[in-house]
Amino acid sequence: QVQLVESGGGSVEAGGSLRLSCEASGHADSRKCIAWFRQSPGKEREGVGVVYTPSGALQYADSVKGRFTISQDDATNTIYLQMNNLKSEASAMYYCAADGGLHCWTRWNKYEYNYWGQGTQVTVSS
Repeated sequence: QVQLVESGGGSVEAGGSLRLSCEASGHADSRKCIAWFRQSPGKEREGVGVVYTPSGALQYADSVKGRFTISQDDATNTIYLQMNNLKSEASAMYYCAADGGLHCWTRWNKYEYNYWGQGTQVTVSS
């Protein structure tokens, strides 16, 4: 089993920054991939970025490339999502998710992830 706890959400003006945290625990093989997703009302949950924790390899959605950065602290098993130059369309509930399955890296969509945190709300005002 894997447990995930997100924190760091809040309200910010457009152009501002926030850093989200995801503290992970549990079976390491089941959290080789840790991904960030977001969902706003009426929309599908979409991937923001993913880290393959054994190597630190990263992928990002095109919509956030250059503005969002994922990093990991192996000492505390914490994954961070640094979000800069936030736009109003970034307002959503942000979730971190984990999995160790074959496709968690190659197909990092919501269907490939079995473990989810409770989410943290991000609101960007224009």
